[in-house]
Amino acid sequence: MKKISKQQLSLRNGQDKEEIWVAYKGRVYDVTKSRMWRNGKHYEHWAGQDLTSELKDAPHEEKVFGRFEQIGELQG
Repeated sequence: MKKISKQQLSLRNGQDKEEIWVAYKGRVYDVTKSRMWRNGKHYEHWAGQDLTSELKDAPHEEKVFGRFEQIGELQG
């Protein structure tokens, strides 16, 4: 699995590059095609970062990440 740095992840925030990525529990997911992540924002959550600590505030469980392609693993 491809290793993705926090810097690489931060550039996929819906503003700097076309891809929109988020990380959860060390896994990086491509959410570009999701209408819920347009412009890199999903309610009060922003793309390009690790959302592990933010899931407790979400109205859904972690299984939601199963809808998206895991494209790599977050480094450090």
